[in-house]
Amino acid sequence: MDFSKSPLRVAGIIPARYASTRFPGKPLAMISGVSMIERVYKQVSACSLINAAVVATDDQRIFEHVKNFGGRVIMTSPNHQSGTDRIGEAIHKLAGVGEKFDIAVNIQGDEPFIQPAQIEKVIGLFSHSHTQIATLIKKIETEEELFNPNVVKVVTDKNGKAMLFSRSPIPYIRGQQEKTWINKHSFYKHIGIYAYQTQILEQLVKLEPAPGELAESLEQLRWLWNGYAIYTETTEFETFGIDTPEDLSKLTNNS
Repeated sequence: MDFSKSPLRVAGIIPARYASTRFPGKPLAMISGVSMIERVYKQVSACSLINAAVVATDDQRIFEHVKNFGGRVIMTSPNHQSGTDRIGEAIHKLAGVGEKFDIAVNIQGDEPFIQPAQIEKVIGLFSHSHTQIATLIKKIETEEELFNPNVVKVVTDKNGKAMLFSRSPIPYIRGQQEKTWINKHSFYKHIGIYAYQTQILEQLVKLEPAPGELAESLEQLRWLWNGYAIYTETTEFETFGIDTPEDLSKLTNNS
């Protein structure tokens, strides 16, 4: 794909499921009078590089809610195993009505404070034609984060191309006590926003799970296993994903 001849057309797709083991109905949870999904939608729409913001859902309640606040929404299958699969269906449906995009950005529906600048940064990685998939990383600042398996770590090469993602601290610091690791090396965590060339996205949704993915429960390891290039950019913005009602309580109590 030659990105130099014309401006990229970019779709910001927000996957939103109602069913959730830890927090059913999460996209409709209210934060200071505004639903989580509406907050995400507004942040995505505020990004100047996004040509269309679209919620992709499998639930009629979310569908109607997005319509009611004036957002754009697409109904997708309830059988998708990942957000990537849902993004793929949404892009396919948009193409079916004549709306074709070069880039699809996957913005998590439980990240109500995602910054438009973060979205712009990940899209900016496609100024290089070798970028097939793009994402963000942030320097880990605390020992707690470094050893928290819910914080996904990433190692890149000197050009920012991802070499490995893991729930374990990587790299291992040989000959040093773990409590000193944070001061011996610069570790990075993954920020869960992805962007894909749409022609690459068509290929990703056809891939079978990979051994590392099954071990770590990290979908991006499937892409690396199959030889796809994931390029990263560093962000200074912190994200706050809401996974449980307790997360929401902490947020509202601190606001």
